Amino acid sequence: MNDKDSTTLREQYGRKLAALLCDQHFGARPTATLDGPAVLRFTPIRQVNLFVVQQLLAQWTQEMARLRSPYFDFEAEDVRTALTQFMNVLSRRIKLSRSAFEPLLSRAVADTLAAAQDPVGTLEAKLVNGQSTATSAQLRDALRYLDINKPLYQGFLDTLPTDAAPLERNTLVQQFQQHLAANAALQQPLNNLITEFNALLPLQETDLQPTGIAAPTPTEPAQVQAAPMPVAAPAQTPLPPTPAPPKPVAPAESAPEVKPAAVASEKLNADAVVPLYQKLKASQPGGQTLSETLRPERPVGTLAEQAPKVETLREAISINQRFSFINELFEGENMVYHAAIQHLDTLSDAESAKRYVSEQLASKHDWSRKEEHVNKLLKLIDRKFA
Repeated sequence: MNDKDSTTLREQYGRKLAALLCDQHFGARPTATLDGPAVLRFTPIRQVNLFVVQQLLAQWTQEMARLRSPYFDFEAEDVRTALTQFMNVLSRRIKLSRSAFEPLLSRAVADTLAAAQDPVGTLEAKLVNGQSTATSAQLRDALRYLDINKPLYQGFLDTLPTDAAPLERNTLVQQFQQHLAANAALQQPLNNLITEFNALLPLQETDLQPTGIAAPTPTEPAQVQAAPMPVAAPAQTPLPPTPAPPKPVAPAESAPEVKPAAVASEKLNADAVVPLYQKLKASQPGGQTLSETLRPERPVGTLAEQAPKVETLREAISINQRFSFINELFEGENMVYHAAIQHLDTLSDAESAKRYVSEQLASKHDWSRKEEHVNKLLKLIDRKFA
């Protein structure tokens, strides 16, 4: 009951703040629209902006799911590549009117407050995404959209196996509750976030507590002693019991899905604020026409031979991948990223570019534990100089 009431209070505040900010932005220009960079700098609270982007990505995924048809092979590599290219182009054409943007902003505000109040619920909603199972890779992809309590979640994901076996949601929740109890110091204080929101629209911590319910305190819950009157349960969630060892879960048989390459800006340039991110893997050239698919099959070369050459790294890096590079390799510094990519595009051969990455960028930004992202950058360099 208390959780439901708290959710209602967060949603009410989210609607009020979204209406206020939209009045300020769209009031004098009711027909104005927002592109990707404008979304990412719309509020001074980064987590709110990231949650708006995450909602756009979810909507895009649903749109792509509806595009699929039982009459064509959507898992063929050339089809996947064609869809990837299409998504990359469309992702540069974000156009949000007030009527489309305000509900996203309202939801993002409420979810941001929930992220500080309820880390366990945020794990389920934002990382596991309400699914019955999730792999470690899926959880790490979703972590890119979390700014609040990120070290807390990152530490938890580091304890999970790195194989592709799916993990049950209930097991993940139980293990995270234990991790949270042992690492409470990593949790961001709610009052810090309240202060940021209060600067936009008055908000106190008590405004998020149901009437008559006191805010939870960091002290240990008192032991309940026998008494003639029943004792009410404490407001905060007690520490969970030690879970039983998780049962092995067989990987679910499912067709590979096309990850959306981007939900981002119309055009990212040197003075854009932090871009969007989430890596979309693609490796094949554009698809054949329908008439060509009716011809006899032809021999297919290796993936390396089929990978299309790119003219510039700046254009080849997808919006979501760019977001990932900035946050994972350049400490969130947008301008530093753009300067590095521009310099790589001026080099004459792959050897010089890779030497610049390994001898200068890697040591300067400490990429010793960023092999996955560095390898993606090196593969793009190989394609540029192929």
